[in-house]
Amino acid sequence: MDRTGQRLSRSAAAGPAGRPAPLAGRSDSETRAGPADHQALRLWLRLLTCANLVEAPLRQRLRLQFEGSLPRFDLMAQLDRHAGGLKMRELSKRLMVTGGNVTGLTNRLVAEGLVERREDPEDRRSASVRLTAAGQRQFSAMAREHERWIADLLGGLSPAQQGQLYELLGQLKATLLARADPALSPRRPAGRAR
Repeated sequence: MDRTGQRLSRSAAAGPAGRPAPLAGRSDSETRAGPADHQALRLWLRLLTCANLVEAPLRQRLRLQFEGSLPRFDLMAQLDRHAGGLKMRELSKRLMVTGGNVTGLTNRLVAEGLVERREDPEDRRSASVRLTAAGQRQFSAMAREHERWIADLLGGLSPAQQGQLYELLGQLKATLLARADPALSPRRPAGRAR
């Protein structure tokens, strides 16, 4: 049945070659394109739709179970990988967000006792942050659940299909990196080297 309660015929519910079609009445990024659009555009919109369909329940589950957010999880994950801590600039680069976003989130985590900030004795303008013991415990619990949720969300694909998709996306990533325009890459401001 579709969202309005109408029963879909088998032919209407299946796409080409018997593959599932987008749900009738459901609007997502992929519905912006039609069969006449370039295949690359349709592929991009399908990737975007899949990413959104995975991300939305993750955000909801983090909020409900841990009173957290995906950016909070991502920041804590970066710090978990670097026990010695990371400079704020490096965190911003790894998370691909502005320094202001990282500062605001870090300030909240410091206030909650989950992250500690340490000033660099050689450069007082620079600080590094790392997880506290309480932050490490909370992140470990979040990471276990996050992994379980991901396995569940992607469980509709067999291990072989997951491997194939992983390899194909790896090839796409390598192609995109090789074609990246250096002029569009973030530049360091002029001044002294660090």
